Amino acid sequence: MPSSVLVATLIAAPEAAPLSDARIDAAALALGGVERRRWLDEGRVADLVVTGRLADRRAVLAAHFAGEAVDVVVQPLAGREKKLIVADMDSTLIGQECVDELAAVVGLGEHVAAITERAMRGEIEFEPALRERVALLKGLRLAAVEEVIGERITLTPGGRALVHTMRHHGGYTCLVSGGFTLFTSRIAALIGFDENRGNTLRADGDRLAGTVTEPILGRAAKLAALTELRARLGLADAETLAIGDGANDLAMIEAAGLGVAYHAKPKVAAAAQARIDHGDLTALLYAQGYARADFLG
Repeated sequence: MPSSVLVATLIAAPEAAPLSDARIDAAALALGGVERRRWLDEGRVADLVVTGRLADRRAVLAAHFAGEAVDVVVQPLAGREKKLIVADMDSTLIGQECVDELAAVVGLGEHVAAITERAMRGEIEFEPALRERVALLKGLRLAAVEEVIGERITLTPGGRALVHTMRHHGGYTCLVSGGFTLFTSRIAALIGFDENRGNTLRADGDRLAGTVTEPILGRAAKLAALTELRARLGLADAETLAIGDGANDLAMIEAAGLGVAYHAKPKVAAAAQARIDHGDLTALLYAQGYARADFLG
């Protein structure tokens, strides 16, 4: 693969020691020199523009910052600003797994969470695992959804800034989840997404029926959402961004111009082009070249 102009974005976690000029200089030295550098958020986030092979530059910086609370995103400089983001919801845009929180209401939280963990790690197939978990919710009051949203769900820091800033600059934003529309519709509205997609829980009167409408929105449907929106908006592959944490996110992450594993399961983190292990969702704005002063929301 020929050398190209790349940008390496160094993002220190909010609670980590600040990035000093000397620390940035050391990273530049490890790379054999850089063409230019700039602060996106002084003391915390910096861009280094460098030439070379992408895999080589990633490897150098991963080794250089090993053991430190610093995320490193290396990508082509051209086209780094994206026009479409397709984002997972559970454990990505929110801090919880909604099905686990519903199960906790009926005293099955730990049991269901164990199934969820295996599905997100890719150890079992997503679709049958979802059917199994939803069946355990049969008879749960629909009102419990509002209680869970109000009492148990927390938005991931940086989500509003990510969505509002991208939309302000002409980007399109879609929340796509293997979870449920009863949650995605509310979470998407709270954060400001253009649209949302998820699975539909069936109801029997004012209680859950224990089934989900088929076909289930899983790995293939998330990829389909990315490709459909890309075509509808007339975008190139490079203009797209996908983010998630679980195995059912992997196909869309691999297909996006920039696919990001966010605090992800090992299988997903290993396969993604970029990984955010320490920062919040504003890391995706820094990766696109936005400075802290540019953030909205």
